[in-house]
Formats: sequence, structure tokens, C-alpha cells
Amino acid sequence: MGTLDGKVTIVSGSGRGIGREIAVKLAGEGASVVVNDLDAEPAKETVAAIEAAGGRAVSCVGSVTDADFAERFVATAVDSFGGLDIIINNAGYTWDNVIQKMTDEQWDAILDVHLKAPFRILRAAQPVISSAAKQARAAGEPVPCRKVVNISSIAGLGGNAGQANYAAAKAGVTGLTKALAKEWGRYNVTVNTVAFGLIKTRLTETPAGGDGTIDVQGREIKVGVNPDLLSAMERMIPLGRGGTPAEAAGAVYLFCLPESDYISAQTVICGGGYA
Repeated sequence: MGTLDGKVTIVSGSGRGIGREIAVKLAGEGASVVVNDLDAEPAKETVAAIEAAGGRAVSCVGSVTDADFAERFVATAVDSFGGLDIIINNAGYTWDNVIQKMTDEQWDAILDVHLKAPFRILRAAQPVISSAAKQARAAGEPVPCRKVVNISSIAGLGGNAGQANYAAAKAGVTGLTKALAKEWGRYNVTVNTVAFGLIKTRLTETPAGGDGTIDVQGREIKVGVNPDLLSAMERMIPLGRGGTPAEAAGAVYLFCLPESDYISAQTVICGGGYA
């Protein structure tokens, strides 16, 4: 018996990295998972990993910034598994520059993926969440506690040089969380944020100044962190190291547990003691 048996979960950006670990963790605890990635192959690999471990998963491939994505994402959960219980807004990337060199395209792209996309997914989910709560009440049954976990960053709490777009978007995620916690409390939904510190993924372990890039809908975006800066960052973390994607997934899982059913509108920093 898993702690999330019978729950239906959607996890954006779950083909790789932290998102993949979140999807695998929740599926391992019994949840049925809709996996999303921009590309079909990583999504397929995550679904295969979940199924190989005895879990249930389907994929919903596409960009979270597409106008029709949110409705399709939510519909995949309802059509495949019969409902929706847990929403994890995880998809994202960084596109850094100092403000005098940052273009409107850079600003808009990062705000779209980190803030507009979660807003659209939650908006699309509202009719499903509301209807399920009303049906339970009409039948005289208790309304199950549903969960939303929005992913933020310590950059959204304290800012970060060269990341005005990312910091602004992630700060906005906190506001979105707090507002929705007040709106959806009547449906017995908790809404919380996990803000990550330094988590070691392909985006942070690639050396800065090298050839590391990611392709985002035709845009080749350079990624990487200066190794000296990375080492300095790790020395500032009380636990003395960056976190792993599995540890990041564990922080998200805490807000999905029944034991967290009375915790809402909160932001927890998963950063090894760095704050």
C-alpha cells in the first residue's frame, strides 16, 4: 500500500531532472501520473521507468506555454485515470542576462514558462476540482484533500544577479500560491510552494562558458555555472553540498502526504540550510 494510492497526479516538465524524480517518487507511492516534457523521448522514458517499477503513467507531450496545453494536460489526467488530485507545476528553465542586456523576448519567455503556464494549468483544473468537491458534498461524503505544489527558487525569495526575469517569475509563483490557497480552500485543496536552492542537474553541472545549450522550441539557450562559483555556493550551504534531484523530489512529496493536509499557503526552502 502506497501513501498516494488512488491519487491522480500531473507533473509538468517531468521527462528529465527534478521533474522526472518527482514523477517517479509519486508513482512509487501509488499515484497515477501524467508525465510531461517538451520532447517525446524523455517523457516516454519516464513513463517506461514508472511502468517497469509497477506504476501507472501516461505522457502528455508539449510545451507548457502553448495556448491549448493546459486544457490538454488536465484532460489527459481525467480521460486516462478518472480525475485529478495532485498538481505539480515544475516545468522551467533559465535564460540569464544582466538587465541592460536582457531582451523583451528573454523576459517574456521566462515569465511565460514559470508563471503564466502554472496559472493556465490551475485555471484549467478548476472546473475538475470544483466539480469533484461538489459531487462529494452532494453525496454526503467527505471531500478528499487535493494538493497543488508550485516550484520556485531561492532566486524568487532573495533575487539573483543576472536573473531579473527568473527571480521575478519565481517571486510571482509565491503570490500565485498564496492567492490560490485562499480561493481553493473551500474545495479542501492545499496550495504550497517548494523553493529550491542549489540542486545538481544538467543545467547546473554544465560548466559556464562551454558549449552546453538546451533547445527550447528552436531557441539554443546557453546553460552552465562557473565551477568556481559552484564551489563557492556549496561552501555557503550548511550541509556542505548541493542537493540531488531525488532529494528535491522528497521535498515536494512532503506536501503531497496526508500528514500535510492542514498546511497551505506555505513556502518551504529545499536548500540544505541555505536561506
